[in-house]
Amino acid sequence: MRLLVTGAAGFIGSHFVRERVRDHPEDTVVALDALTYAGTEATLADVRDRITFVHADIADAEGVLREHDVDVVVNFAAESHNSLAVLDPGRFFRTNVLGTHALLEAARQVGVARFHHISTCEVYGDLALDAERAFTEESPYRPRTPYNASKAGADHAVRAYHETFGLPVTITNCANNYGSHQFPEKVLPLFTTHALDGRPLPVYASKDNRREWIHVRDHVRAIDAVLDRGRIGETYHVGTGVEASVERIADLVLDELGLPSSLKHEVPDRPGHDRRYLLDSTRIRRELGWEPLVGFEEGVCDTVRWYAEHRDWWEPLRDRSPVVEGAWARS
Repeated sequence: MRLLVTGAAGFIGSHFVRERVRDHPEDTVVALDALTYAGTEATLADVRDRITFVHADIADAEGVLREHDVDVVVNFAAESHNSLAVLDPGRFFRTNVLGTHALLEAARQVGVARFHHISTCEVYGDLALDAERAFTEESPYRPRTPYNASKAGADHAVRAYHETFGLPVTITNCANNYGSHQFPEKVLPLFTTHALDGRPLPVYASKDNRREWIHVRDHVRAIDAVLDRGRIGETYHVGTGVEASVERIADLVLDELGLPSSLKHEVPDRPGHDRRYLLDSTRIRRELGWEPLVGFEEGVCDTVRWYAEHRDWWEPLRDRSPVVEGAWARS
């Protein structure tokens, strides 16, 4: 298989590339990334000699597809930080909607055998904290933030290219990911890196809001399963059923590092802050035999230890984030 992996120098994309070259050494992997502030080629250093890296935007991918005779596209490329989307929504629609459209059109012109698109649980909006239901693959899209709306727009474009042009697509909507090599702006590495330096952990005022969590290695295993056995035109939810609040995440980090709870510092909620997400992942479990393998608390503690042991990876990145949590309260 000859794969083009977009967003390959980011968090989830880099994990997918590493797992793919390890488990499928016969594959040819072309790793494409625009290397925006949240992407770094160093994330792929351990597999650099086993892949072809291309520094480019997804809007310019057609030549890459042709040059490398790509037959499968796996699209991770996206702006993904909700807080930044509040401050600069335009960049999210440019990358996530227009960029995805450009990649779809390139894939159509070249005639790829599969276009797999990575989406999020957040396109469905949110659930009440006491809701007894979960989002299914048939749930209506009700995005509440610019990031969520831009990902919803990308999903609609992917489906439209399948229905209108017959492009062979699959989509996965996933729960919140965590694991090593995640940019320090996201909640678990943010809390961990702050705690390691004795800095306050910025906990949103709505500290009981919950997210469903999945280890990144379980997520990329699910993508592999969809590529290998998934039905063309189908959407699969990738979730664990394990929920945790932002305050619980903060407590797990502080407990693992032996630090006091007084390091938690309340900050204002961002506008449009969703209360809760939960995915029904019955379809992928039943049809493809996938299930998560990494336990939540074990995975979080392993991740905290990884950041503690890899300052050389995250310290150069820490000040690259354009977001200061709570900035919207001062605007």
